[in-house]
Amino acid sequence: MSRTADAVGAAVDGRPDLRADVHTGFRTYVVGSRQVRPNLPAATCPFCPGGLEAPESYEVHWFPNRWPAMPDARCEVILYTSQHDATFWSLGAAGARNIVDLWAERTAALGARDDIAYVLVFENRGAEVGATIEHPHGQIYAFDFVPDLPRRELERGDLFGEPGDRLVATAPGWRAWVPDAPSFPYALVLVPDEHVPDLPSLDEAGRDGLAILLVDVLERLDRVFDAPTPYMLWIHQRPFDSGTWPEARLHVEIVSSWRAAGVPRYVAAGELGSGVFFNPVPPEDAAQALRDAR
Repeated sequence: MSRTADAVGAAVDGRPDLRADVHTGFRTYVVGSRQVRPNLPAATCPFCPGGLEAPESYEVHWFPNRWPAMPDARCEVILYTSQHDATFWSLGAAGARNIVDLWAERTAALGARDDIAYVLVFENRGAEVGATIEHPHGQIYAFDFVPDLPRRELERGDLFGEPGDRLVATAPGWRAWVPDAPSFPYALVLVPDEHVPDLPSLDEAGRDGLAILLVDVLERLDRVFDAPTPYMLWIHQRPFDSGTWPEARLHVEIVSSWRAAGVPRYVAAGELGSGVFFNPVPPEDAAQALRDAR
């Protein structure tokens, strides 16, 4: 694969360098600068009030990532609460609603930029999935292209059907269920009943419902294992590339790598090499365990 002199320079000086694999077409940012970012915070938490990233008291707060994975102020950190030992679900519906509002606000602001095509809201919770700071927080990546995974979803269309015995929980205007063929032992998808394309389009009731359902299912995850369960959360929504995307439907996905309390499920070479996954936990069993976790 040929690369320009500018791209070679980017790889050398540590600036994010977007490359595409010649065999698969998958895109990867090479970000040498992130090798020197601190793995653990200093003695005091930078996200607590008075810390490096939050000098004033706050309910929710956002700031540009000091160690961005992409250039041009396209990576942000979202602080969920000033309470260092809180969890998302312990904030209750009101606290979660503040987070949903900030997600929508930052999505709208980033999506309005001419150089942004897609806004991905996400969270990594727990050291097992790469979180280096325990303080409750998430992130936003704003891409100048539509990433491959959400693009494939969009091209397949709105295929959310009836979950049947995989339904876990409901909230006004929303439902959460375990997917039919999840790659992870415990997985959830949260979908609005109405065809809402993105976070900024959620009305007041829709935002309340999402907040209530997030609190519900994230508490269930902790109760299933009777421990702070590591999880990854991301939100797929309409691209902001001026396309129409009539099939785009907002949804939240949550997955945990645990197959039992403290026992991770590792993705092996046979899966990475084939792209076919082997889940040790039947989705119906996972759904039942989550329904019972109250």
